Amino acid sequence: MSELVTGEAVALELRPARLPSRALAVLLDLMAAMAVYVAVTIVLVTSTASLDEAAQTALSIASFVLVLVGGPIAVETLSHGRSLGKMACGLRVVRDDGGPIRFRHALVRGLIGVIEILMTFGIVACIASFVSARGRRLGDVFAGTLVVRERIPVARTGFVPPPPPWLSGRFAELDLSAVPDGLWLAVRQYLTRMQQLDPQVGWSMAERLASDLAERTGAPVPHGVPPAAYLAAVVQERQAREARRAFGNGTAPAATAAALPVPADPVLPDPVATADAPAVDSAAAGFRPPAGAVPEVVSEPSDGERPAKPTVPPDVSADERPRTGFVPPA
Repeated sequence: MSELVTGEAVALELRPARLPSRALAVLLDLMAAMAVYVAVTIVLVTSTASLDEAAQTALSIASFVLVLVGGPIAVETLSHGRSLGKMACGLRVVRDDGGPIRFRHALVRGLIGVIEILMTFGIVACIASFVSARGRRLGDVFAGTLVVRERIPVARTGFVPPPPPWLSGRFAELDLSAVPDGLWLAVRQYLTRMQQLDPQVGWSMAERLASDLAERTGAPVPHGVPPAAYLAAVVQERQAREARRAFGNGTAPAATAAALPVPADPVLPDPVATADAPAVDSAAAGFRPPAGAVPEVVSEPSDGERPAKPTVPPDVSADERPRTGFVPPA
């Protein structure tokens, strides 16, 4: 990877094209240009048969310059650095700052390419590309351009291992606002690759990252907690906070539900064994029928058999009234 700095002070990581892929792209471009040149030559010979020899020679030289020199320049200018061979090999010509090339860049590359590619059969271009650290030929050096690879295999995203269960939620009160993004990236890269490191090297790296993280948070690493487990627990806490921030805080409903009294799991009696047992009011027992169940139709008792409703003194507020735990069905 080659790091290029743009005019806006943004670092770009580009992968320069090497000699084999560039040679294959140039070969494909030359084959296409030669095919066009042969077709144009045949057309000129048949159409200028009545002209003298000097005119035919001038037309052949003009066609050679236009097709083999002007053609690649026009193609690279219009396609922003992607000729037919470069498109087939997944390459592109860019400026030194990573931007698209213009006509002057393509012109310099094309004119110098006549000397180092056509006149020397590519020997000078191969030597210059082999010696250059970024695989540039002389045309790229004078034009201020670079040939880079566009199709780069996508690396698999590493899996961040979860922390031990006894550390989950232990760092909920930790202040993570002062931790920079670079330190988070370093911790994540370590956690995804710690299985590939030597145990001693991995332990020292974990200790260094844990100490840096503890300095940023203002809280020391708990005694007896391994540094890798501490890093995994803090990263999980940060991910949980980001999820709550993105999808809403889900702790309020949980706290409200925890504050309400939850009745015990109902135990349904055996209908055969309790056929002669006295009826029990479901509201007084706190029984909630399961969802979808059809309630049994019971005849309404008469006024003499109806139980008296509990009375609540009027001076007692709603919060001080006794709760039975009854939840009406949906």
